[in-house]
Amino acid sequence: MKSAATPTGPGRGSLLHGALAASVKAFDALGEWGRIDPLIKPVQSAVRALPLGRARDALHGLDVGHPLHPFLVQVPIGAWMSAAVLDAVPGSARQSRALIGVGLLAAGPAALAGWVDWAEQHEQQMRTGLVHATGNVVAVWLYASSWVARGRGRTGRGRALAYAGLAVVGASGALGGHLAYRQGAGANKAEPVPHLLEPGWQPLGALGDLPVGEPVRRQLGEVPLLVFRHADGRVDVLADRCSHQSGPLSDGTVRDGCVECPWHGSVFRLADGEPVSGPATAPQPRFETRTGADGTLEVCLPGAG
Repeated sequence: MKSAATPTGPGRGSLLHGALAASVKAFDALGEWGRIDPLIKPVQSAVRALPLGRARDALHGLDVGHPLHPFLVQVPIGAWMSAAVLDAVPGSARQSRALIGVGLLAAGPAALAGWVDWAEQHEQQMRTGLVHATGNVVAVWLYASSWVARGRGRTGRGRALAYAGLAVVGASGALGGHLAYRQGAGANKAEPVPHLLEPGWQPLGALGDLPVGEPVRRQLGEVPLLVFRHADGRVDVLADRCSHQSGPLSDGTVRDGCVECPWHGSVFRLADGEPVSGPATAPQPRFETRTGADGTLEVCLPGAG
């Protein structure tokens, strides 16, 4: 008996699949679009020069444990999608215009948080992110024009501009998802560490071989570790790859009980791995330590395996 064959010819499904595959390839190509690089440096310098103080850490999302930008964008997107629904309901022009105004007001903080994150990403992410931000600027302009047109009584034009803005926001949002999930912007780079190690205590080397007051790198299986031996004999051990962008913490500077990542300046406490300054928002996995009778330093990561 012959098995049923799966249709492979042209059709609606194959056309949709082809369109989605082409969009993914186009999004991937943005990460390699070097022609945009001359714009990146001056914009990055301008964002880093903003006098934000401790607010910069809040915009990164340090207090909530993950980037703040995805949370903030829900307000303008939700308001604008609601306005699109109301635009299809007779007699709702006033309410729709109010929602568009709410979205415009909320877009400012969301954009600022996005720019602050963008300025501390790697070059492929920054290329994609700059196009993503440009799309958002276009969408804000369309919605602002819609809000003004409605205020002048040109409701039909206002609706058309708003629907165009929603289409641009949708495309830009898809690019933002590509940036976050395919390119890994904002993801915790240290999250896999517990899943790469065997549970229990494991030898790391002779305690006497560790220099005092100097961060060094040691390897435990597939996982590089930052090891710091204090003058009083205590040893702190953290996962070496920064949770922000995998920077080598063992090449960073240690002072006041904290280590600063040499790549983007994230600061972590050695005692517990918690971030005290961004752009990192997730903690570094911290290892418990003990010294065997033969002077071998042993480490254990709770929850490993």
